[in-house]
Amino acid sequence: MTQPGPDVSVQQAADAAAAGHVLLVDVREHDEWSAGHAPGAVHIPLSELTAADLPTDRPVVAVCRSGNRSGVAAAQLAQAGVQVANVAGGMTAWAAAGLPVVTLDGSPGEIA
Repeated sequence: MTQPGPDVSVQQAADAAAAGHVLLVDVREHDEWSAGHAPGAVHIPLSELTAADLPTDRPVVAVCRSGNRSGVAAAQLAQAGVQVANVAGGMTAWAAAGLPVVTLDGSPGEIA
């Protein structure tokens, strides 16, 4: 059984995702995603997440609002053999670090 990787900082996640080294997967609910998310992230709510939904060509970094749901997602994906890490502090920490948050149309978003 694969164990989830260590938590990564929001800056580590942002840099790795921007470079295409990881797939950033936002596991929050639809309304949270619509209000604001990381540019380039893929949205798959935790209740709908399966390893089969994910590419196998790069590691996955899971993110939610605070890091709790994405921690659950990381554990589930690791059990399925996915190389995965969790974003410490989630999107709340992402926004607090001044990293971009966008809505569906690309305009500035917010983390509610």
